[in-house]
Amino acid sequence: MAHSTDPVIDKIVVARVGLLLRHPFFGNMATRMKLIDASDWLPTAATDFRNFYFNREFFEKMTPRQVEFVVAHEILHCVFDHMMRNEGRDKQIWNIAADYCVNGILKRDRIGDDPPVKFFHDRKYDNWSAEQVYDEIFNKYDEEQLSQLGQLLDQHLDPEGNGKDGQAPQYSKEELKKIRDEIKEAMIQSASAAGAGNVPGEIARMIKEMTEPKMDWREMLRMQIQSLVKNDFSFSRPNRKGQMTGAILPGSNFDTSIDVCVALDMSGSISDAMGADFLGEVKGIMQEFKDFNVKIWCFDTKVYNEQDYDSYNGEEIDEYEIMGGGGTEFDCNWDYMKEHDFNLRSLSCSQTGILGAHGVTKTTAILSLLFTAMILLFRRLVHMPTTIWKLHQHNVIAR
Repeated sequence: MAHSTDPVIDKIVVARVGLLLRHPFFGNMATRMKLIDASDWLPTAATDFRNFYFNREFFEKMTPRQVEFVVAHEILHCVFDHMMRNEGRDKQIWNIAADYCVNGILKRDRIGDDPPVKFFHDRKYDNWSAEQVYDEIFNKYDEEQLSQLGQLLDQHLDPEGNGKDGQAPQYSKEELKKIRDEIKEAMIQSASAAGAGNVPGEIARMIKEMTEPKMDWREMLRMQIQSLVKNDFSFSRPNRKGQMTGAILPGSNFDTSIDVCVALDMSGSISDAMGADFLGEVKGIMQEFKDFNVKIWCFDTKVYNEQDYDSYNGEEIDEYEIMGGGGTEFDCNWDYMKEHDFNLRSLSCSQTGILGAHGVTKTTAILSLLFTAMILLFRRLVHMPTTIWKLHQHNVIAR
């Protein structure tokens, strides 16, 4: 391969080699991108992961170590899918929120040197998701105040195309899907090449999620409900596990009625489509019982629109009005249940939800599923004493 005579391209190549030596995950990811001079439409830097677009004047002002920071910055935007997670939010504020997240990781892990501009960084937002940062700065700052906090290190490419005279790349839905798949494959390969301990913890958890076998959240939801409504044993339904030992053991009977509460997380990171999908699944499960009562409410930082349904009006669950859209405060559910005298008998916690049962005159169950932005899967269930009323917030994988 011929040596480049372009000093800016040489500087970026040197930065990629530096990342390979000091931060091999980022170095492996960076070498997959083609370098393209986009000075005619781009003021700083940008990437779609296939190509690394740069502005010549912007990069001439930086040292190779500062370029390392910018290159790694672009890679994290790809890894966290910031280009596609906007979901109708204000583009400028979303880009700032995403920059707070990725810059925090780069500063924490000492990747490269600070670029020669005032960029968005605040340790307060460490371990926050981009959605959480967006919710705060959207409500807290106006446009002028945001401009005083810093400036963007890059231009976040719009799937529909942005840039002067439409010169920035545009993508079809099929291309975007291919790019997402390419990023996932590159992440797995780069992490393997980098070796243990050389991948940021957030990314390592994402890769673990990609590579571990998963159970569909609908099946998990069904299993959890049935596990909560066992109430007796009967020899009319022998336990099949006992047959392996030659013994006939009684099996579990399930109630034909169930009393369920559903707390639906409708904070800003959850779309109405996700909420409707979940409600449809709950409705289907409820209809498997001869008699049911289900209490539904939405929450973000407070509880909204509590409604009751039973076997007589259960068809109307589809018409439930989803409300919310603010921040996320799980404690409001506990406060609400305590205020209305829910007597929890047991509690199971997971990263994405809580399940439990409360005791009344008949066998009943309370189910409270709390959805996050990216994950619709329950895992690592841990039983906790009912005296624990606080649900500690877990780090969100997707920054």
